[in-house]
Amino acid sequence: MAAITRADSTTKALWRRRLGSALRTALACTIVGFTTLYSPEHLRHMPAFPAFSYVTTILILSDATLGDTLRGCWHALYATIQIMIPSILCLWLVGPDRFTADVAAVVVTLMSFVVALPESTALMAKRIAFGQIVIVCVGTVVHGAKTGIVMHPIHVASSTALGALASVVAMLLPYPRLAYHEVKKSSKLYAENASEMLNHFVKAFCAQDNTAALDSISEAKSLFKAGAKQLLSIKDKQEGMLWERPQIRFLKPNYKDPREKLQELEIPIRGMELALTSCPSFPVGMIDEDLRDVLQSLKAEIGLKLEQAKCYASFDATTAPETEKKYKDKSLWSLKAISSTEDVPASFFFYCIELLLDGLPVAPNAKFVVNETRETHTEGSSDSQNQNKFKCKLKWMSSSLFLLPSLESLVFALKCSLSLGLAVILGLMYNKENGYWSGLTIAISFATNRQATFKVANARAQGTAMGSVYGVICSFLLQKSVNFRFLPLLPWIIFSSFLRHSRMYEEAGAISAVIGALLILGRKNYGTPSEFAIARITEASLGLICFIIVEILFQPARAATLAKAQLAQSLQALQDGIKDIVLFADQKGKPTPTALRDKQKRLKSHINELDKFIAEAEMEPNFWFLPFHGSCYEKILASLSRMADLLLFVAYKTEFLSQLSERFGVSWKQIQEPINDDLELFKEKVGHSLKCFEEVILIKSLAVLAPERQNRNISHDVESGRLPNEDVPRTLSPDEEEIEEILSSFLQHSKEVANSINGYNGEEKHLSQTVLVLNGLGFCISSLMKETTKIEKEIKELIKWENPTRNINLYEISCKLNATYPK
Repeated sequence: MAAITRADSTTKALWRRRLGSALRTALACTIVGFTTLYSPEHLRHMPAFPAFSYVTTILILSDATLGDTLRGCWHALYATIQIMIPSILCLWLVGPDRFTADVAAVVVTLMSFVVALPESTALMAKRIAFGQIVIVCVGTVVHGAKTGIVMHPIHVASSTALGALASVVAMLLPYPRLAYHEVKKSSKLYAENASEMLNHFVKAFCAQDNTAALDSISEAKSLFKAGAKQLLSIKDKQEGMLWERPQIRFLKPNYKDPREKLQELEIPIRGMELALTSCPSFPVGMIDEDLRDVLQSLKAEIGLKLEQAKCYASFDATTAPETEKKYKDKSLWSLKAISSTEDVPASFFFYCIELLLDGLPVAPNAKFVVNETRETHTEGSSDSQNQNKFKCKLKWMSSSLFLLPSLESLVFALKCSLSLGLAVILGLMYNKENGYWSGLTIAISFATNRQATFKVANARAQGTAMGSVYGVICSFLLQKSVNFRFLPLLPWIIFSSFLRHSRMYEEAGAISAVIGALLILGRKNYGTPSEFAIARITEASLGLICFIIVEILFQPARAATLAKAQLAQSLQALQDGIKDIVLFADQKGKPTPTALRDKQKRLKSHINELDKFIAEAEMEPNFWFLPFHGSCYEKILASLSRMADLLLFVAYKTEFLSQLSERFGVSWKQIQEPINDDLELFKEKVGHSLKCFEEVILIKSLAVLAPERQNRNISHDVESGRLPNEDVPRTLSPDEEEIEEILSSFLQHSKEVANSINGYNGEEKHLSQTVLVLNGLGFCISSLMKETTKIEKEIKELIKWENPTRNINLYEISCKLNATYPK
């Protein structure tokens, strides 16, 4: 009931925030409308392009805070300064009377390329600059010799300034919406969300039956999505907060992103979820009444830590009653090594509780972790590190001096310049008077990252049509009351502000919808509304067609193809992470335990890219291609995400064990050898499976394997089922028996290691810590093997989806690949 009440209050707060943003946007557009329609004549003539004033207002103020608005105004000022001087110079050199459509297209192409190329320029500044370039060039073609060489760019700058000024005034009335308060509120909501998840997970862990436990786990899982939204909100408002409080940027160099602080809570909570979903049954066998009391005490301690998050404080210090610390020291530190594999998830749950209470471990210094025998290797690699640093400095210097732009920025600049140049020439050829709209439609739609081209174009086309039709209808209804035509804009602006949060239209469609109506109802002296609407829809369609053509030319690969390639790269990154799992590094060339964190970050970045490609592939049209198997990819993505989380926990544990090995010396490392043997077996099983998955994924078609094998004269003994040079095991991923066997062996050897530590005096706490870490490490490697099995199942389904007439056996496919392309 409490969860339902909190969800209702969160929904109401969300609607109030969105309604407030919509009303501010409506107020800003009203200021622009009254200034350009009803102000004194000398003021009306300065912003000669009210349409661009509306565009600037919508770009700056949509769902913005005060910091975002100030940043948007700076971007508008920067774009204006960047365009003014080149525009005046260009008009002076060419001459307005010789400024034909062809010349305009060339100038737009060149100036857009120069604006888009620098990586340091913000995207909003580039969008505003693109719009100004289009208006200056097309306006010169339309007005010809009457165009003022200096006054024409000044009119464009005045229109931009009016939109920016209206945005600031609307943001300040009746009181500013501060990003700092938004971040503080989101931090508080996230901490409350984390506290509720913790309560549900502890309740599930102490449950007496499966039904009660599964209900609590299900309720906790539903809160993860809300927490992710809060983190995203903090990320979006972070830059705005720095604009509101610039002293944070300059006077606090060690300032830590609040999102990073809160994510330190999310990692152990995710680990608790992994532990509970892996429990075979409830109640948990190893828990008793004393341990339940300890869990409640620890939950109260963690609650104090979460209270600090609600107050937007750091998590560095927590004070807890002495009795609670006694419980912790007495019980959690007295956990013994376990021998039953069923108790492994429970032991990992305790580890996550400890992690949540004490905070995430800091990556140790490599000099402390490794032995002196490794120092020579570190020194030997210092030259390469220095070279990498030099390359980074060289890249920064070259980009700063505008000498060597990156490939991504060069491609982006080419796409923008060619799209705008083509749109302008086609727009002027179709309708000279309304040639602005083909270029303006796409000028404000460019994005530096890859986007779903057809979805964005479709949303913009539909938004333009809806807004134009709404404007024409309102103009018809109010044709006898022309002075009141602006009033129907207010509800449409509010509606469009809510429309930007829909999945169908998002920001692209919403901006087009509101601008479509503003251009008809918010201006005068542009002709018949219906004729203008038809002309503008046509011009916008021409611009979107140019946008699609250029996007396809520069990015011909479909998102589905990129998702498949990215999946293979993610599997490769996962392999690299598995290879780097080591307890200690006493041999030259062997990776340090701290290197696993870097590999985990790399894997996480690949998974994030895969997530983007999957989302885009589900939106793009199929045409004549095979439909995208989104559900299968989503399951693989979920497994990869869990494996990335598990790798991070493995990194924490191996770092701890490496430091402990330094404390005890070589003799204790010799005791660790059996555990290393188990790890090597685990790495061999999982690594080989992932390698085979990667090879199978990269096959374009199974139909090409048979002809290729015939061309290479490779025989296949059908009866025995064997291939020449066959050196792969019969199963690609470990089965349940193998997982159980490896885990049992690991637990047995872990118990021997724990018993051996008893020989060292005064190390009782280290013994308990080692037991907790080793048990958790056993859980991680068993879970990684289970997730590998799940991935194999989904990849088999994916290959079957692409080859419906064939019987899919991944082992046979792997054998054929090894025989056809021997390593």
